[in-house]
Amino acid sequence: MNRLSIERRARIISCLVEGNSLRATARITDSAINTVVKLLVDVGQACSEYQDKALRNLKKCKRLQCDEIWSFCYAKQKNVPEAKKAQFGYGDIWTWTAICADTKLVPSWLVGNRDAETADMFIDDLASRLPHKVQLTTDGHKAYLEAVEEAFGADIDYAMLVKMYGESTEQKLQKRYSPAKFTGSKVEVITGNPDRHHISTSYAERQNLTMRMGMRRFTRLTNAFSKKVENLAHAVSLHFMYYNFARIHKTLRVAPAMEAGVSGHLWNLEEIAALAD
Repeated sequence: MNRLSIERRARIISCLVEGNSLRATARITDSAINTVVKLLVDVGQACSEYQDKALRNLKKCKRLQCDEIWSFCYAKQKNVPEAKKAQFGYGDIWTWTAICADTKLVPSWLVGNRDAETADMFIDDLASRLPHKVQLTTDGHKAYLEAVEEAFGADIDYAMLVKMYGESTEQKLQKRYSPAKFTGSKVEVITGNPDRHHISTSYAERQNLTMRMGMRRFTRLTNAFSKKVENLAHAVSLHFMYYNFARIHKTLRVAPAMEAGVSGHLWNLEEIAALAD
């Protein structure tokens, strides 16, 4: 069986992490679509396994923010066939992310539903990577409350930032395309004594935009969506491998993994491609 060279794999990965779709990547790199999909699966799985081992004992991560970003697989929720509505991977899919406000590292993410069970898994994973007490800010999603308490207990400074929105008459007429008008926010201290100057989810929300720009399947109001939830998970793993290890953050002038002390150098795409070996 023919195997792509490291250089060819790196070129395909370069297209994927810069927001191109699978078919656009196949056209740009003169590759078969099945070749691109298989590479995404192989490299995505390898990136997930590598980061699971590498992103541990994160001593420099002291202020964390969490958020969830919506996408869908197979079909929009309202269009999912009755026979598939109860199955995970059809309709609404949520990707949970945590970002360190200091190092800009994304130490944990999870593709799943927006429910208490997924929240428990996500927060448990995040807690397992932090060796000390941290400050955590989330949005007002109630599933976080029990999840944070079970994972951290009282050994955390935790606050919720609840944002409130309203709609103008013009926005009601253009509801599909216009976001709701932001009317204010409310801080709710849940546990400990968090520094109010650092109670924010701004970095997490900006990371959502980075994901939508870096992964074509997250682009809204297009036909660029995942057909399989497994491929979505692989794309997310590849995205964060590139973001954490191979992309220079403009405010840091190094990659987040370097700032966090996880990596001693800036990775190149050939190194990421080689993980699949």
